[in-house]
Amino acid sequence: MSGTAAQKVRPSLTEGPIAKTLFLFSLPILFGNVLQTLNGSINAIWIGKYLGEGGLAATSNANLIMFFLISAIFGFAMAAVIMIGQNLGAKKVDEAKKVVGTSAVFFFTLSLIVALVGLLFSSTILDWMNTPADVKDLAVTYTRIIFAGVPFMFGFNLIMAILRGSGDAKTPFYFLLLSAILDVILNPLLIEGMGPFPKMGIAGSAVATFIAQLISFVMLLLYLYQKKYFLRITKTDTHLLRLNLSIIRALFQKGLPMGLNMVVVSLSNLILIHLVNSFGSESTAAFGVATQISSYVQMPAMAIGGAVTSMAAQNIGAGKWDRVTRITWSGVGMNIIMTGIIVVFLHLFNRQVVGLFLPTDGKAIDIGVHINNITLWSFVIFGIFNVVAGVVRSAGAVIFPLIVSFIALLIVRIPLATVLAHSYGFDVIWWSFPISFTVAVILNVLYYQFGNWRKARMMPSKA
Repeated sequence: MSGTAAQKVRPSLTEGPIAKTLFLFSLPILFGNVLQTLNGSINAIWIGKYLGEGGLAATSNANLIMFFLISAIFGFAMAAVIMIGQNLGAKKVDEAKKVVGTSAVFFFTLSLIVALVGLLFSSTILDWMNTPADVKDLAVTYTRIIFAGVPFMFGFNLIMAILRGSGDAKTPFYFLLLSAILDVILNPLLIEGMGPFPKMGIAGSAVATFIAQLISFVMLLLYLYQKKYFLRITKTDTHLLRLNLSIIRALFQKGLPMGLNMVVVSLSNLILIHLVNSFGSESTAAFGVATQISSYVQMPAMAIGGAVTSMAAQNIGAGKWDRVTRITWSGVGMNIIMTGIIVVFLHLFNRQVVGLFLPTDGKAIDIGVHINNITLWSFVIFGIFNVVAGVVRSAGAVIFPLIVSFIALLIVRIPLATVLAHSYGFDVIWWSFPISFTVAVILNVLYYQFGNWRKARMMPSKA
């Protein structure tokens, strides 16, 4: 690496106080997660207000497709984060740039393929999903426009991964905020046709999201080049914009298991919903609300897990294993405090929070409160699992956390809930949460302490 390149970069996550750095690094990730969830909720309110239940049904089908696509690229983006982090920790800026160049070509090609398939086969995909006939046309219109925006969505996710891998979580948050504000403002204007804007109905909501993603993506790119961000691809780096086979191999070998982890979680939730549906509509409504509440409870753990992965990757690259250990247990402690505070608050105001979503005089609210009483505290345990798994993955050991998720969610939770629920009652479903999370923590901590994850590599060592 050249001397000038070495002077330009100082991996910020390999030095300084660990707890403070981890906290400040995880906050923008946490706020970004909250922002995206709120963005979706506000857009649903606009669609429900102007287009009714049909509009909501149409967009919910499209949103399931989008969640699947984001899950599919999540693993590749995380693999890029770890590779960039390790290379910067080892002060190999040129190697980190190779990862950026290959990832850019890979994500761009993949996004074009996905967008093209989606545009051509939206109708067929929605048929496979059993989309109700009365909302099919609305769903096709909405889904096609969303697919057209896939290159910008994939591009934004890649840049976010590159920035986080280099120790910058603030910049992605600012542009996520820009995207969310544009999306929320444009939705009602384009749905209803206010002022100079045309009335576009369901298409307006999709176009609003498309414009928001396009503008935030382009502005983020311009900002990074204007600031001369050290990992940007310049004219002299155009030779790096190619598919480097060893990097592509690492993206697949390490990225696919991390993406499959999200598939396991989604599959577990789908089976659980199928089971809960058999107990009646009140139970389904209560579970839906409890799931929505728990999605917010999990956010600190997800943010700290993401921050820990980036920090640990840089320190592994720098060979600072003592800091890796301290990062792990700082992350665990921070998760217990942050998630614990939210859980205590929700327990104190359980009925009031559930009452925001459900009628206060119905049976569903009692079920929702009961579900929260049993499950909420278990997300503190989930957070411990998530942090330890994040550190293990940052070394390149991605298979064992996937196996643990599979065991905990599909071999422990689902059989426990399905086999025992009808024999021993409804509560078994909810006790399957803390039991499965506890199994996951025990297995992961044992592997962390005694496994050979420290010998894992993201890419094969060069001769």
